[in-house]
Amino acid sequence: MNAVDLALWNKLQTSEPASNRWQAELRLAFESRQERSLLARRQHSGPLVIQKTLHPEGDAVCHGVIVHPPGGVAGGDHITLKATLGQTANALLTTPGATKWYKANGTVANQHLDFTLDDGACLEWLPQENILFDGSQIALSADIQLAQTSVYSGWEIICFGRQAQQEQWQTGRYQQSLRIWRDQVLIWRECALLNAQHRLFDSMVGLRGNVVTGSFVIAAGRVPEEILAACREVKLTGLAKFGVTALPQIFSARYVGMSAPQAREYFERLWQILRPWYAGREVTRPRIWNT
Repeated sequence: MNAVDLALWNKLQTSEPASNRWQAELRLAFESRQERSLLARRQHSGPLVIQKTLHPEGDAVCHGVIVHPPGGVAGGDHITLKATLGQTANALLTTPGATKWYKANGTVANQHLDFTLDDGACLEWLPQENILFDGSQIALSADIQLAQTSVYSGWEIICFGRQAQQEQWQTGRYQQSLRIWRDQVLIWRECALLNAQHRLFDSMVGLRGNVVTGSFVIAAGRVPEEILAACREVKLTGLAKFGVTALPQIFSARYVGMSAPQAREYFERLWQILRPWYAGREVTRPRIWNT
């Protein structure tokens, strides 16, 4: 991001009175008590809540559904989700449906994730897709603080435009930032800043005209070779581009194509392979995904 881009972005974020915006924050604290993971504390302000927690795979993992009652995020809205996991707590968080990002009207909509995990804790952040309406301007950021033996697994799927309405994302801006620390040392950093007319959308080294992109990142140490080989055997039909990369502390998978359901299918198939390794248990799909 150059100085001109940064100045414009900061101006957009502050160009509308705060009174016209939704300010929503949800704080969650999960603990493990007698080998049962549970939601110990919650606090929220504004329209962001967690539904009743569930244990569809037994006591070890607490499932929660994060709900934003307005149904979509408009320009100027700011959503913050903070979660802390105590030692050996396990939580899986998802959303009930796609998150819709509406036309910005000159202001940026923000979502920030702030997750802190103690030793032995495991957090899975597996939301459904983000749909960017034409004219939307959004900034997604996430900061993940891990202890020495904690595990984070999370994906994001972005749809540029409403495909069901044949709407193209012709105007707007998209900013993304993900930072992961382990023992206060930065081990993963990725970021993006795109406007709707950026040549990356049509470039052969970019999205190649595709309108859906996804990222799946796991911080759980070195991936065993047999697990990595099995992930590379996962294939999709059609013209989508996909693949996996393993670094000493990070596993990363990417999808570029035309279908959000296909992106999630790809990530779920990888999840089925990876979860027994990083969490020690088979996949149990959140019940909300079946509704």
